[in-house]
Amino acid sequence: MLRRLLSLTRPLYWFYERRLQREVKGGPMPRHLGLILDGNRRYAKALGLSPTKGHEFGVHKAYEVLEWCLEMGIRTVTVWVFSTDNFRRSPEEVEELMRLFVREAERMAEDHRIHRHQVQVRVIGRREGFSEEVLRALERLEESTRHHRGMVLNIAMGYGGREEIVDAVKRLLLEAEEKGLTPGQVAAALTPEEIAQRLYTAGLPDPDFIIRTSGEIRLSGFLLWQSAYSEFYFADVLWPEFRKIDFLRALRSYQARERRFGR
Repeated sequence: MLRRLLSLTRPLYWFYERRLQREVKGGPMPRHLGLILDGNRRYAKALGLSPTKGHEFGVHKAYEVLEWCLEMGIRTVTVWVFSTDNFRRSPEEVEELMRLFVREAERMAEDHRIHRHQVQVRVIGRREGFSEEVLRALERLEESTRHHRGMVLNIAMGYGGREEIVDAVKRLLLEAEEKGLTPGQVAAALTPEEIAQRLYTAGLPDPDFIIRTSGEIRLSGFLLWQSAYSEFYFADVLWPEFRKIDFLRALRSYQARERRFGR
């Protein structure tokens, strides 16, 4: 009975998705979309599977959502896949994640969709804590797409918003020391722009819109500096279950908002 009901509702779902896509595609798109991919482990647990399986489902969903972003013409996307705090998880889970990162980086470097759409992949975050194998795979991925001029895809790994700001300030201070500037001179000349130019995302627009899945209503440090004027959307669905309709509804919500930028 349930199977029959699902088969009957599928055409209605398809029709609604198509109508919603036409509606959304005619409106303004975020120049930069941030995605906090949350809920992989809870999804796996609900199915009685290991956390690794949840992360694998999450990877497949990330590819799917990337295609939706390309379809909607979003020019910059930042996905947060591994935080600095995630190193505190069990050694077994972290080891499995590292293997997954190597496999997917190598796969993405050869993915015809990445090259057909000229997606430029950048890895942002701290490199400390990752093995040489992971770092080599990430560097090969970046190098294989460096010449692309389509969407910019930032993959945030070993990322923390506080750490990013600290790294930007450290870089600024070290540059000032090389120029022989005093702390007073540095303080007198310091502006928000000086710090922004040294963030991991320097040269890219700040995120207009940030989506977090799993129902958690917080940023957890994601793009702390850059999200000062971002719009937020918290989807009450785990990342592997995030549907295109959920994505389109989020974009519709963004388009309905009036952005004032503090004015």
